[in-house]
Amino acid sequence: MSQPLDGLTAVVTGAGRGLGRAEALELARLGAHVVVNDYGRPGRDGSGESSSAPADEVVAEIRARGGSALAHHGDVADHEQARELIGLAVDTYGQLDILVNNAGILRDRMVFSMSESEWDSVIRVHLKGHFATTRFAAEHWRERSKAAGAPVHGRIVNTSSESFLAGSAGQPNYAAAKGGIVGLTTSTAHALAKYGVTVNAICPRARTRMTEDVFAGYAPPADGTVDPLSAEHVAPLVGYLASPAAAGVSGQVLVVHGGMVAVVERPRISAKFAAEKEVFGHEELDALLTPYFAGLPRGEGFAALEFLGLRRD
Repeated sequence: MSQPLDGLTAVVTGAGRGLGRAEALELARLGAHVVVNDYGRPGRDGSGESSSAPADEVVAEIRARGGSALAHHGDVADHEQARELIGLAVDTYGQLDILVNNAGILRDRMVFSMSESEWDSVIRVHLKGHFATTRFAAEHWRERSKAAGAPVHGRIVNTSSESFLAGSAGQPNYAAAKGGIVGLTTSTAHALAKYGVTVNAICPRARTRMTEDVFAGYAPPADGTVDPLSAEHVAPLVGYLASPAAAGVSGQVLVVHGGMVAVVERPRISAKFAAEKEVFGHEELDALLTPYFAGLPRGEGFAALEFLGLRRD
Protein backbone atom coordinates (compact mmCIF):
# COMPACT_ATOMS: atom_id res chain seq x y z
CA MET A 1 0.00 0.00 0.00
CA SER A 2 1.45 3.35 -1.02
CA GLN A 3 2.09 6.10 1.52
CA PRO A 4 1.95 9.90 1.08
CA LEU A 5 5.73 10.34 1.42
CA ASP A 6 6.93 7.29 -0.48
CA GLY A 7 10.29 7.96 -2.15
CA LEU A 8 10.76 11.33 -0.46
CA THR A 9 13.69 12.24 1.79
CA ALA A 10 13.35 14.17 5.04
CA VAL A 11 15.78 15.77 7.47
CA VAL A 12 14.58 16.27 11.04
CA THR A 13 16.81 18.23 13.42
CA GLY A 14 16.80 17.64 17.15
CA ALA A 15 15.18 14.29 16.42
CA GLY A 16 16.80 12.20 19.13
CA ARG A 17 14.13 12.92 21.73
CA GLY A 18 10.69 14.43 22.31
CA LEU A 19 8.99 16.21 19.44
CA GLY A 20 11.74 15.59 16.91
CA ARG A 21 11.70 11.86 17.61
CA ALA A 22 7.90 11.68 17.19
CA GLU A 23 8.13 13.66 13.94
CA ALA A 24 10.90 11.47 12.54
CA LEU A 25 8.91 8.33 13.33
CA GLU A 26 5.79 9.75 11.70
CA LEU A 27 7.60 10.79 8.50
CA ALA A 28 9.16 7.34 8.27
CA ARG A 29 5.74 5.72 8.84
CA LEU A 30 4.41 7.78 5.92
CA GLY A 31 7.14 6.37 3.68
CA ALA A 32 9.99 8.92 3.81
CA HIS A 33 13.68 8.20 4.14
CA VAL A 34 14.65 10.10 7.28
CA VAL A 35 17.96 11.67 8.26
CA VAL A 36 17.80 11.89 12.05
CA ASN A 37 19.90 14.78 13.34
CA ASP A 38 20.72 15.22 17.01
CA TYR A 39 23.77 16.69 18.71
CA GLY A 40 23.06 14.45 21.66
CA ARG A 41 23.86 16.69 24.61
CA PRO A 42 21.97 15.53 27.71
CA GLY A 43 21.09 18.91 29.25
CA ARG A 44 18.08 20.79 27.94
CA ASP A 45 20.29 23.88 28.21
CA GLY A 46 22.68 22.32 25.69
CA SER A 47 25.21 21.34 28.34
CA GLY A 48 27.09 18.07 28.73
CA GLU A 49 29.11 15.89 26.40
CA SER A 50 27.58 15.23 23.00
CA SER A 51 26.55 11.65 22.28
CA SER A 52 25.55 9.74 19.17
CA ALA A 53 23.14 7.57 21.16
CA PRO A 54 19.87 9.60 20.85
CA ALA A 55 20.01 9.85 17.05
CA ASP A 56 21.25 6.28 16.64
CA GLU A 57 18.43 4.92 18.80
CA VAL A 58 15.77 6.66 16.71
CA VAL A 59 17.37 5.36 13.52
CA ALA A 60 17.32 1.83 14.95
CA GLU A 61 13.66 2.26 15.90
CA ILE A 62 12.73 3.40 12.38
CA ARG A 63 14.62 0.52 10.79
CA ALA A 64 13.05 -1.98 13.18
CA ARG A 65 9.66 -0.84 11.87
CA GLY A 66 10.77 -1.40 8.30
CA GLY A 67 11.68 2.17 7.50
CA SER A 68 14.77 3.81 6.02
CA ALA A 69 16.91 6.12 8.14
CA LEU A 70 20.42 7.25 8.98
CA ALA A 71 21.89 9.46 11.68
CA HIS A 72 23.71 12.78 11.69
CA HIS A 73 25.28 13.96 14.93
CA GLY A 74 26.30 17.50 14.01
CA ASP A 75 25.46 20.95 15.37
CA VAL A 76 22.91 22.55 13.03
CA ALA A 77 23.86 26.05 14.19
CA ASP A 78 27.34 25.49 12.77
CA HIS A 79 27.23 26.63 9.14
CA GLU A 80 29.46 23.89 7.77
CA GLN A 81 27.82 21.13 9.77
CA ALA A 82 24.42 22.29 8.52
CA ARG A 83 25.79 22.10 4.97
CA GLU A 84 27.04 18.58 5.69
CA LEU A 85 23.62 17.54 7.02
CA ILE A 86 21.80 18.62 3.86
CA GLY A 87 24.58 17.12 1.75
CA LEU A 88 24.29 13.80 3.58
CA ALA A 89 20.61 13.54 2.68
CA VAL A 90 21.25 14.43 -0.97
CA ASP A 91 24.29 12.19 -1.37
CA THR A 92 22.62 9.20 0.29
CA TYR A 93 19.13 9.37 -1.16
CA GLY A 94 19.62 11.45 -4.31
CA GLN A 95 17.73 14.55 -3.18
CA LEU A 96 16.12 16.33 -0.25
CA ASP A 97 12.37 16.93 -0.16
CA ILE A 98 11.47 17.78 3.45
CA LEU A 99 13.21 19.76 6.18
CA VAL A 100 11.82 19.81 9.71
CA ASN A 101 13.66 22.27 11.96
CA ASN A 102 13.15 21.29 15.58
CA ALA A 103 16.50 21.52 17.41
CA GLY A 104 16.57 23.84 20.41
CA ILE A 105 17.76 24.49 23.95
CA LEU A 106 16.55 26.48 26.95
CA ARG A 107 18.47 28.92 29.14
CA ASP A 108 15.70 30.65 31.02
CA ARG A 109 16.17 33.76 33.10
CA MET A 110 14.43 37.08 33.63
CA VAL A 111 15.64 39.80 31.28
CA PHE A 112 17.30 41.79 34.08
CA SER A 113 19.34 38.73 35.10
CA MET A 114 20.17 37.17 31.74
CA SER A 115 23.81 36.94 30.71
CA GLU A 116 25.11 37.63 27.23
CA SER A 117 26.01 33.97 26.76
CA GLU A 118 22.50 32.83 27.81
CA TRP A 119 21.03 35.16 25.19
CA ASP A 120 23.50 34.27 22.45
CA SER A 121 23.33 30.49 22.90
CA VAL A 122 19.54 30.29 22.61
CA ILE A 123 19.39 32.65 19.63
CA ARG A 124 22.18 30.64 18.02
CA VAL A 125 20.65 27.18 18.36
CA HIS A 126 17.05 28.13 17.58
CA LEU A 127 17.24 30.97 15.09
CA LYS A 128 20.61 30.43 13.44
CA GLY A 129 20.02 26.68 13.52
CA HIS A 130 16.81 27.16 11.55
CA PHE A 131 18.51 29.54 9.12
CA ALA A 132 21.60 27.40 8.46
CA THR A 133 19.73 24.27 7.39
CA THR A 134 17.17 26.34 5.47
CA ARG A 135 19.91 28.13 3.57
CA PHE A 136 21.39 24.93 2.14
CA ALA A 137 18.06 23.19 1.58
CA ALA A 138 16.83 26.27 -0.31
CA GLU A 139 19.93 26.28 -2.48
CA HIS A 140 19.38 22.59 -3.30
CA TRP A 141 15.74 23.15 -4.31
CA ARG A 142 16.55 26.24 -6.36
CA GLU A 143 19.20 24.34 -8.32
CA ARG A 144 16.89 21.35 -8.86
CA SER A 145 14.03 23.55 -10.01
CA LYS A 146 16.22 25.45 -12.45
CA ALA A 147 17.67 22.21 -13.84
CA ALA A 148 14.21 20.70 -14.28
CA GLY A 149 12.61 23.88 -15.55
CA ALA A 150 9.72 23.24 -13.19
CA PRO A 151 8.82 23.48 -9.50
CA VAL A 152 9.96 20.71 -7.15
CA HIS A 153 8.45 19.14 -4.03
CA GLY A 154 10.09 21.07 -1.22
CA ARG A 155 8.74 21.39 2.30
CA ILE A 156 10.06 23.23 5.36
CA VAL A 157 8.34 22.89 8.73
CA ASN A 158 9.80 25.22 11.35
CA THR A 159 9.21 25.05 15.10
CA SER A 160 8.09 28.26 16.77
CA SER A 161 6.18 28.65 20.03
CA GLU A 162 3.24 30.52 21.50
CA SER A 163 5.84 32.28 23.64
CA PHE A 164 6.44 34.62 20.71
CA LEU A 165 2.76 35.64 20.96
CA ALA A 166 2.34 35.80 24.71
CA GLY A 167 5.83 36.95 25.68
CA SER A 168 6.92 34.33 28.21
CA ALA A 169 8.32 36.47 31.05
CA GLY A 170 11.27 34.28 32.01
CA GLN A 171 12.26 33.47 28.43
CA PRO A 172 13.18 36.69 26.59
CA ASN A 173 15.83 34.85 24.56
CA TYR A 174 13.50 31.96 23.66
CA ALA A 175 10.54 34.22 22.86
CA ALA A 176 12.73 36.42 20.65
CA ALA A 177 14.16 33.40 18.83
CA LYS A 178 10.70 31.94 18.23
CA GLY A 179 9.43 35.27 16.93
CA GLY A 180 12.44 35.41 14.63
CA ILE A 181 11.61 31.95 13.33
CA VAL A 182 8.17 33.18 12.29
CA GLY A 183 9.79 36.05 10.40
CA LEU A 184 12.21 33.62 8.75
CA THR A 185 9.28 31.37 7.84
CA THR A 186 7.22 34.02 6.11
CA SER A 187 10.20 35.54 4.31
CA THR A 188 11.39 32.16 3.07
CA ALA A 189 7.87 31.19 1.99
CA HIS A 190 7.80 34.21 -0.32
CA ALA A 191 11.32 33.62 -1.62
CA LEU A 192 10.86 29.93 -2.46
CA ALA A 193 7.27 29.87 -3.72
CA LYS A 194 8.25 29.92 -7.37
CA TYR A 195 10.39 26.82 -6.89
CA GLY A 196 7.49 24.78 -5.49
CA VAL A 197 8.65 25.00 -1.87
CA THR A 198 6.26 25.60 1.01
CA VAL A 199 7.40 26.93 4.38
CA ASN A 200 5.27 26.83 7.54
CA ALA A 201 5.77 27.12 11.28
CA ILE A 202 4.12 25.14 14.03
CA CYS A 203 3.64 26.17 17.66
CA PRO A 204 3.36 22.82 19.42
CA ARG A 205 2.24 22.12 22.95
CA ALA A 206 3.87 18.91 24.08
CA ARG A 207 5.17 17.43 27.29
CA THR A 208 8.91 17.00 26.73
CA ARG A 209 12.05 17.67 28.75
CA MET A 210 12.06 21.17 27.23
CA THR A 211 8.60 21.96 28.61
CA GLU A 212 8.49 19.99 31.85
CA ASP A 213 8.35 23.21 33.88
CA VAL A 214 5.80 24.94 31.66
CA PHE A 215 3.33 22.06 31.85
CA ALA A 216 4.07 20.96 35.41
CA GLY A 217 0.57 21.97 36.49
CA TYR A 218 -1.16 20.12 33.67
CA ALA A 219 -1.39 16.53 34.83
CA PRO A 220 -1.82 13.68 32.33
CA PRO A 221 -5.36 12.24 32.31
CA ALA A 222 -5.98 9.89 35.21
CA ASP A 223 -8.45 7.79 33.23
CA GLY A 224 -5.85 6.34 30.88
CA THR A 225 -6.91 8.37 27.84
CA VAL A 226 -4.26 9.87 25.60
CA ASP A 227 -2.40 12.80 27.12
CA PRO A 228 -3.38 15.94 25.14
CA LEU A 229 0.22 17.08 25.59
CA SER A 230 1.74 13.95 24.06
CA ALA A 231 4.23 14.66 21.28
CA GLU A 232 2.39 12.13 19.13
CA HIS A 233 -0.43 14.67 18.73
CA VAL A 234 1.96 17.04 16.94
CA ALA A 235 3.62 14.64 14.51
CA PRO A 236 0.62 14.06 12.20
CA LEU A 237 0.42 17.77 11.37
CA VAL A 238 4.10 17.74 10.43
CA GLY A 239 3.45 14.71 8.21
CA TYR A 240 0.59 16.51 6.51
CA LEU A 241 2.58 19.72 5.93
CA ALA A 242 5.39 17.61 4.44
CA SER A 243 3.07 15.88 1.98
CA PRO A 244 1.84 16.70 -1.53
CA ALA A 245 -1.60 17.37 -0.02
CA ALA A 246 -0.28 20.57 1.59
CA ALA A 247 1.02 22.12 -1.64
CA GLY A 248 -1.30 25.09 -1.14
CA VAL A 249 -0.32 25.76 2.47
CA SER A 250 2.61 28.14 2.94
CA GLY A 251 3.63 31.05 5.14
CA GLN A 252 1.28 29.86 7.89
CA VAL A 253 1.64 29.58 11.67
CA LEU A 254 -0.30 26.75 13.28
CA VAL A 255 -0.81 25.88 16.94
CA VAL A 256 -1.20 22.13 17.54
CA HIS A 257 -1.88 19.93 20.53
CA GLY A 258 -4.24 17.22 21.74
CA GLY A 259 -6.23 16.63 18.57
CA MET A 260 -6.56 20.34 17.76
CA VAL A 261 -4.99 22.54 15.09
CA ALA A 262 -5.50 26.32 15.12
CA VAL A 263 -4.37 28.65 12.34
CA VAL A 264 -2.94 31.86 13.79
CA GLU A 265 -4.08 34.96 11.97
CA ARG A 266 -1.48 37.55 11.11
CA PRO A 267 -1.65 40.75 13.18
CA ARG A 268 -4.43 43.12 12.20
CA ILE A 269 -4.95 46.79 13.04
CA SER A 270 -7.28 46.98 16.03
CA ALA A 271 -7.56 50.76 16.17
CA LYS A 272 -6.43 53.75 14.13
CA PHE A 273 -6.01 57.40 15.12
CA ALA A 274 -5.44 60.42 12.87
CA ALA A 275 -3.79 63.70 13.83
CA GLU A 276 -5.89 66.83 13.52
CA LYS A 277 -2.88 68.64 12.08
CA GLU A 278 0.10 67.39 10.10
CA VAL A 279 2.03 66.14 13.13
CA PHE A 280 0.82 64.69 16.41
CA GLY A 281 1.46 66.60 19.59
CA HIS A 282 1.98 65.03 22.99
CA GLU A 283 -1.32 66.26 24.38
CA GLU A 284 -3.28 64.95 21.41
CA LEU A 285 -1.67 61.50 21.65
CA ASP A 286 -2.38 61.46 25.37
CA ALA A 287 -6.03 62.30 24.76
CA LEU A 288 -6.44 59.61 22.11
CA LEU A 289 -4.25 56.72 23.22
CA THR A 290 -4.39 56.76 27.00
CA PRO A 291 -8.17 56.10 27.18
CA TYR A 292 -7.90 53.46 24.47
CA PHE A 293 -5.19 51.43 26.22
CA ALA A 294 -6.85 51.93 29.60
CA GLY A 295 -9.80 49.98 28.24
CA LEU A 296 -7.70 46.94 27.29
CA PRO A 297 -6.78 44.10 29.68
CA ARG A 298 -3.44 45.26 31.06
CA GLY A 299 -0.43 43.24 30.02
CA GLU A 300 -2.41 40.25 28.79
CA GLY A 301 -1.88 40.25 25.04
CA PHE A 302 -2.54 36.63 24.14
CA ALA A 303 -3.22 34.38 27.13
CA ALA A 304 -1.26 31.68 25.39
CA LEU A 305 -2.35 28.63 27.34
CA GLU A 306 -5.95 29.71 27.79
CA PHE A 307 -7.06 31.30 24.53
CA LEU A 308 -7.27 27.89 22.91
CA GLY A 309 -8.81 26.21 25.89
CA LEU A 310 -6.08 24.19 27.63
CA ARG A 311 -7.25 23.80 31.21
CA ARG A 312 -5.13 23.50 34.31
CA ASP A 313 -6.05 20.59 36.61
